[in-house]
Amino acid sequence: MAVLRVASLVVLALWVGGLAVLGFVAAPAIFATLEAADPAAGRALAGRVFGDILRAFQPWIWALGATAFSLLVVRSLIGPRPHKVALRLGAIVLMLALTGAGAFYVTPRIDALRNSTPQPMASLADDDPRKSEFGRLHGLSSVLMLMTLAAGLGLIWAETKDH
Repeated sequence: MAVLRVASLVVLALWVGGLAVLGFVAAPAIFATLEAADPAAGRALAGRVFGDILRAFQPWIWALGATAFSLLVVRSLIGPRPHKVALRLGAIVLMLALTGAGAFYVTPRIDALRNSTPQPMASLADDDPRKSEFGRLHGLSSVLMLMTLAAGLGLIWAETKDH
């Protein structure tokens, strides 16, 4: 049914587009602005601001993911069945799992590291294990988001190929 396919595309566009705007537009702008305003503490404040924005977007991610999954199941039940529906459902589950790993594993560890020191992470010595762990976790967070984006773009592409 065309209406459900369009709804699927809209949901995926909101999900993937939201992540892309946060990662490629909001984060760089927040960091650049706050670091320019206060070189000493701006980076730490930007990290907290962006973390709060990501946490605020989390309920939307879960809702959009559940909606995308549900729409795909309904479309497969009432027909015509989307191509490679099991792969698509798996991609949605993967996207949600990657998001969950970031939200429930990486972000709490980053927050704990930030709270373990009174000064900003950037001011710690390069050989400080907390700074190294923070950098590793930040990199992991970025990879998880990029993988989620890639899977979402693949789903959008698959949706545009259905007839």
